[in-house]
Amino acid sequence: MAATIEGQDRVMATAQQIVKSLNTSKDATQDMILIFSSFDNRLSNISSLMSNPDGAGDGEGDSRFDCAEKVILRWDAESEPSRHWEDSPDDAAEYLAAVDEILHLTEGLTIQNESEVVDRAESALQLAMSRLEDEFRHILIRSTVPLDAERLYGSIRRVSLSFPTNDVEIGDFESFAEDDQVSCYHERGASLADDVCVDMVHPHAVVELKEIADRMIRSGYEKECCQIYSCVRRDVLDECLSILGLEKLSIEEVQKIDWRLLDEKMKRWIQAVKIVVKVLLPGEKRLCEQIFDASELIKEVCFIETAKGCVMQLLNFGEAVAIGKRSSEKLFRILDMYDVLVDVVPDLQTLFSDESGELVCTEAQGVLNGLGEAAIGTLVEFEYAVQGEASKKAIQGGEIHPLTRYVMNYVKLLVDYSASLNSLLENCADESVHLQRDEYDSVQFGDMSPIAGRLLLLMESLELNLEEKSRMYEDSAMQYVFLMNNTLYIVQKVKDSDLGKLLGDNWVRKRRGQVRQHARSYLRASWSKSLSCLKDEGIGANLSNAAKVALKERFKNFNSCFEEIYRIQTAWKVPDAQLREELRISISENVIPAYRAFLGRFRNHLESGRNAGKYIKYTAEDLESYLLDLFEGTPGVLNHMRRKSS
Repeated sequence: MAATIEGQDRVMATAQQIVKSLNTSKDATQDMILIFSSFDNRLSNISSLMSNPDGAGDGEGDSRFDCAEKVILRWDAESEPSRHWEDSPDDAAEYLAAVDEILHLTEGLTIQNESEVVDRAESALQLAMSRLEDEFRHILIRSTVPLDAERLYGSIRRVSLSFPTNDVEIGDFESFAEDDQVSCYHERGASLADDVCVDMVHPHAVVELKEIADRMIRSGYEKECCQIYSCVRRDVLDECLSILGLEKLSIEEVQKIDWRLLDEKMKRWIQAVKIVVKVLLPGEKRLCEQIFDASELIKEVCFIETAKGCVMQLLNFGEAVAIGKRSSEKLFRILDMYDVLVDVVPDLQTLFSDESGELVCTEAQGVLNGLGEAAIGTLVEFEYAVQGEASKKAIQGGEIHPLTRYVMNYVKLLVDYSASLNSLLENCADESVHLQRDEYDSVQFGDMSPIAGRLLLLMESLELNLEEKSRMYEDSAMQYVFLMNNTLYIVQKVKDSDLGKLLGDNWVRKRRGQVRQHARSYLRASWSKSLSCLKDEGIGANLSNAAKVALKERFKNFNSCFEEIYRIQTAWKVPDAQLREELRISISENVIPAYRAFLGRFRNHLESGRNAGKYIKYTAEDLESYLLDLFEGTPGVLNHMRRKSS
């Protein structure tokens, strides 16, 4: 007895010295704990067998041991490799009972011929454990519930109420494209408490797996059991990621992917993260708890070894996106990725709550921080791009500039991410990102949120850029039409979205006032010359020959000015129907009464002479009708024929 205790003490002391000398990582230490706990179980079994504490009947113990041993040996000798317990449930029950008997005898009874029995018991248990390993693997594989795309996506629909998409289309900044779709996900998923996890293994098989696991753990084969379980279940999770459209890619491979393809992969990643963390991992956690409830340590180790590879694959993709090249079209998808990680990190912390799972949570937080930094960096670069965009080609017809459309569509989407952006901007450690409000005298920040202040300055940058672009038009009247079109477009986009709440009513009223001011400036620039032809200066009531010549010249000049305006401004485009109508009314109110009065005073002096139609080519009604053709974007030419007044 003393020799046995002394030998056991030496083994344990040696094990402790090995662990101490390794001074290695947590994972290696964890493996050593499992190995030596396994040795400890087996030594305890052998020690119990040799110590005879209870003085039980020898003959009865021998008989029971012999019967149990025969069952194990018979199954091993007679069974074919392809034969499993599912073919013979009675044999399975008999086999498990035999294992229980040997374990019971080795744990608490004395058997004569100790050294011989110990060897036989160890040999029988080794055979039994080999069989149990095979059965455990086989049951685990055959009982795995098939998961297809429909079932996986169906599970996430139970987690999230919806996947709303934004119909505003954003392309890359350089091309100002409007056809590049960006779908935005703003929904928040359920927490682990919502219990939406799916059955990972058929419920009836869980009982069988637990019975095998319990016996392997009692026999000191917990490490082998854990390895089998983790290997099989890792393959299942890998298959799920493949079904969800995710593939294993290195950071370098991700960064080489074309944007269109990368965008699709980012969308799939967002949904995969939700499905994995909200559905699959809780299912795996529950399965581990059911099968390995005999050991808190084993259930935790099995779950971590099963799940961490899948999670790390997801996190590696997120990291690759976070450190990739920044471009404006990526911002919203990056924010989607950031939002979904914000949502699931608490769940990951719950799932990987053990110390050995700390690495996964740390990695997840690191990727979350990286995506946040990438989002803010991309936003700042976009602001600089708007300020510095210097395309030199004037837009035909004075229409809305592509830059205006692009920026406003972009800004409307930014508002949808206000909560995330406010949090990121407030917590950003980079001082260059924060607005120095005292540097912007023209902007009244008030109590604006960080994102509202940035959007205000972004809008100011856009307006200054448009002001510069208006100078590319040589015709000053067209400059004002261009500014009218673009300013009104901005106002409408602000009013039709939550931008109005951020920028405020005063901002909107000021821009509407600018549209009216541009309209007045257009009238002066475009029609002053025509109206100057309709003044009485130099023409008396009693016309002399010289006065008649001057009168003819006035009509002739007016006709020429009007026809020139008609030819040019029918090609100009005012897309907004209301603004187009208001402009025509303003022109009519200024021009038609003046022409009608001038014509009424002097037409008799010319109609009595020859070639009167050469000078009085249009009636007031003709002009009013022609004004309806302005700003349609279709060039027109008057035929120099007087229209018949209806």
